Amino acid sequence: MSKFGKPVRPGGGPLSGLRVIEFGQIAAGPFTGMLLADLGADVVKVEKPDGGDGMRDWPPFFTNNEGDAYSANFASLNRNKRSVTIDFKSEAGRQRLRQLCDRADIVIENFRPGVLGKYGFGYEALAETNPRLVYCSISGYGQQGPYAKRGAFDVTIQAISGLMSVTGEEDGIPVKCGVPVADFAAGLYAAYSIAAAVFQARETGKGAYIDCSMLGSVLGISALQTSEYYGNGTPPRKLGTAHPRNAPYQGFNGSDKPFVIAAGNDKLWRSVCEAVGMPELADDPRFASQTLRAKRQKELAAILQERFARKPAAEWLAEFERRGVPCAPINTYEDILHDPAVQEMGLIEPLLLPNGVTTSTVKFPVHISGTETAVYRQPPRHGEHDDEVFAEWLAPAVHSTINS
Repeated sequence: MSKFGKPVRPGGGPLSGLRVIEFGQIAAGPFTGMLLADLGADVVKVEKPDGGDGMRDWPPFFTNNEGDAYSANFASLNRNKRSVTIDFKSEAGRQRLRQLCDRADIVIENFRPGVLGKYGFGYEALAETNPRLVYCSISGYGQQGPYAKRGAFDVTIQAISGLMSVTGEEDGIPVKCGVPVADFAAGLYAAYSIAAAVFQARETGKGAYIDCSMLGSVLGISALQTSEYYGNGTPPRKLGTAHPRNAPYQGFNGSDKPFVIAAGNDKLWRSVCEAVGMPELADDPRFASQTLRAKRQKELAAILQERFARKPAAEWLAEFERRGVPCAPINTYEDILHDPAVQEMGLIEPLLLPNGVTTSTVKFPVHISGTETAVYRQPPRHGEHDDEVFAEWLAPAVHSTINS
């Protein structure tokens, strides 16, 4: 797919042959790069000589017998990549990096707006000599506007975007989601947009600049909440595990631990009534429709909870499964990572670290026919591929008919 050289991914992949420069740090940029690398792109992570990506210092660490430690968090976002170090303060370093950028199909960066431009690595400067380049900038608030220069972390975007206002118990304080959804939503939007722009570049010979904001990405995945506001004129509110338009559709407590059911239509509601031994509830005028059940869900939940407290969660889950009512235990990550279904789905794969320690990782979670999205390259040591990448990428160009 690249106009320079041969694909480097063993066994190929949908993005095999694409060359990617990742100026990524911490989460959103590295996650984007890893998504592309998982599908076969040759992703080169550019790091500063003095320490590199700050996530390399994040615990927990896997340490071998010699005391050589490697960050588990860093490994989780940087598999299938190579690492080179560049001193941006050095003219020679910048010239070498410019050579790599001239051979790249894609650049990913998540610095504050304007930082890379100061060193001559903004989109316009690179596109002068590489017009096919797809360049993606990920930032908190986008490259323009009143908030563009503000620093941003996942929690600040969850706060300003409205997400925290709908997360938590109804009478409690707003809380952030335990997963950094702002970082990873931006990474997903970025990778998706990059793939679309690369397709366009192949067709037209002209690349694109992608301005991907964390704020915009979180608003993008908040479609139900924003449409609720536009429809009702009032902002959505926190409901704990409950749903504003469905009931019973929330968490309940068995006699031993909690579980969730999701009776999202009248047929499922009737099955719930039968499961708890209260078939008369299905015809109770208070709960006769989905709208009425949602309106009176506190009253309904109290009735059901009295029944649920009589038996262990496992018994209720088995009963609902038998009746076809969607339900689930409220797992810890220890629970789900050892669940037979996850194992059967093939989502967990061994990950060998550079220090020789082997851990496990959740591989690329989407199955694509004809493609094996394996971990084919361990996460890199800092600057591990300085010589290798420059030797490969700057070798005499081999013309490819794919981009002709």
